[in-house]
Amino acid sequence: MLPVPDHGLVHACEQRIVNAWPAPTTILLGDWVVRLANGYSGRANSATPLAADADLDDGMLDLIEGLFAREGLPPCVRVTPLAAKGLRERLFARGYQIRDSSFGMTVTLAEEVAPQPAAGLAITPFATDDWIKAVSGFQLAGKRNPAHLAAIVKGIRMPAAFATLSLDGEPTAFGLSVAERGMAEIGSVIVAGHQRGKGLGRALVTGLMGWAVRSGAATPYLQVDQSNGPAIALYRSLGFGIAYGYDTMVRSAPAGSR
Repeated sequence: MLPVPDHGLVHACEQRIVNAWPAPTTILLGDWVVRLANGYSGRANSATPLAADADLDDGMLDLIEGLFAREGLPPCVRVTPLAAKGLRERLFARGYQIRDSSFGMTVTLAEEVAPQPAAGLAITPFATDDWIKAVSGFQLAGKRNPAHLAAIVKGIRMPAAFATLSLDGEPTAFGLSVAERGMAEIGSVIVAGHQRGKGLGRALVTGLMGWAVRSGAATPYLQVDQSNGPAIALYRSLGFGIAYGYDTMVRSAPAGSR
């Protein structure tokens, strides 16, 4: 069973995500933010609530769906604990389906126990072309376009850490962290398939957690697919706890059908 979400914490994470993972197009619509990024990543191509009890009436949904249609993308809504009660059911009735479900996880660290960087871990304050190319190359189909990834990560303006972990001189694991107002998102964590099971993900995330604390952000946070058991187990072992869950809903049928 999920914990009762702290709406203040949910808002703190969701608001910072807009800056930590910036979409090339960002539109504020009342209590909602609509983000468009050429279809690269769910968070950067969705409508997200940024206030408690944020609702969407038919007129607002028409507007949001029109914005996605202009980009040739299916309309996508993230239903977090900030969304109004009943919104999920109304979206179902309009033809939306749950594409995936995720957890928001957080941990609070003390400066005196900030993890130290692992051997072979290199961190730069900006995304290099090599980092972008490598992360794109290890992604699943649909997220292998370096230009689309670059359009997001090169728009980051908050203090950032782009991490590359090498094993025997081979760049093998990658990730990033973005710090803002005492918190730091950890994301884009990926390990080369042929090197998994060697603790590289743990070393990478631990290094980013240490960077976050040394940057004045004592509360790292992240988002992970609820079906990704190994990643969730890793994050739990590093002290992260589930703060909230949310569904990403995409319209896949005409209005009124289900």
